[in-house]
Amino acid sequence: MSKRTFVVIGASLTGAKAAETLRAEGFDERVVLLGAEPERPYERPPLSKDYLRGESPRENAYVHEEGFYAEHEIELQTDTAVTAIDLGRSRVTLADGRELAYDRLLLATGAQPRRIPVAGAELDGVCYLRTLADCDALRERLARSGRVVVVGAGWIGSEFAASARQSGLEVTVIDPVALPNERIFGPEIGEFYRDAHAQHGVELLLGEGVQSFEGDGTLARVRTSGGRVIDCDFAVVGVGAAPRVQLAQDAGLETEDGILVNEKLQSSVPNVFAAGDVARAWHPFYGQRIRVEHWSNALNQGPAAARAMLGEPVSYEHIPYFFSDQYEVGMEYSGHAPAWDDVVFRGERESGEFIAFWLLDRRVVAGMNVNVWDVNEDVQALIRARQPVNAAALADPGTPLPSLLGAPATGG
Repeated sequence: MSKRTFVVIGASLTGAKAAETLRAEGFDERVVLLGAEPERPYERPPLSKDYLRGESPRENAYVHEEGFYAEHEIELQTDTAVTAIDLGRSRVTLADGRELAYDRLLLATGAQPRRIPVAGAELDGVCYLRTLADCDALRERLARSGRVVVVGAGWIGSEFAASARQSGLEVTVIDPVALPNERIFGPEIGEFYRDAHAQHGVELLLGEGVQSFEGDGTLARVRTSGGRVIDCDFAVVGVGAAPRVQLAQDAGLETEDGILVNEKLQSSVPNVFAAGDVARAWHPFYGQRIRVEHWSNALNQGPAAARAMLGEPVSYEHIPYFFSDQYEVGMEYSGHAPAWDDVVFRGERESGEFIAFWLLDRRVVAGMNVNVWDVNEDVQALIRARQPVNAAALADPGTPLPSLLGAPATGG
């Protein structure tokens, strides 16, 4: 009797943790992990932080040690792109023409940077940061110092700007929004991060877009929509990411801002699963499909998908979580808050140590702890409780967060 074959497309954190989990759960048949990049699976957070700045070794970015995959009989094939999926025949076609049959398939194809559609965007020196190769190229540019223009004040743009400033470069950040990440957090947190960058010498041109990149073959300057011209040595564009759904779409899987999957991370075809940045998964707690582009989701969804592939009962209900480090500002954020009607602060923003809570109908829907540690579990417990809270007690550092669970919400 031939062995079953489980194929994972995407040698990412998600894919690597899925393959690891298949073995940990006792699956002793064939596991194939396919990656388009030449690297074995690595994690992305160091690419905008410590590895980018040269403060941590390359080895620390990898998910597993080099010998892990051979030791666990995981067939890791790097530099191996997949060009097609035949759902009817349960086969994938590789770029070199080979076909590979599967019994279960996991799509962990991730996301790709959104390109900026302005004149000069293809000039040498207009850079993006997504892969380890991108990071290596930017490390060389940081080592040469100079001036960089960062397009986009979201997380990638903000973290790169902080790392570039810490590396001694002159930094200008351009974004059409009035404040960094204002759409996600509102003005209070946007102002806090704007001020953090300004205090470290970053020039912020907010409320302006990029009209064009200019130079003779190589980027020399950036022209803004407001008519400003900024001379620079290079630019980094961070204007969001789009899920890599082309393979899934071409195969006929259901997609909508990601591959649509249920709470078991199972697609519209029963033996095909998706996880990580590319998956728009039904979330039982929220009662809707959401797609999360963060490290924690990649870390946890891969193992959940692996267990579902094995037929184990799975219901992926993790509260979305991410973290960021910029200068001396470390933070953790938990929740999913497309709307809120109040923001409550525990501690003063000016101190750089506080917790912010986003409330909707007096219920905590998200929380961010800034330079305050060991409270994330309490924040998530308040989110899961879905009960009204007393805003005054929530803001009071002397009131333990766990005590708000089950407490009456009167007076707040």
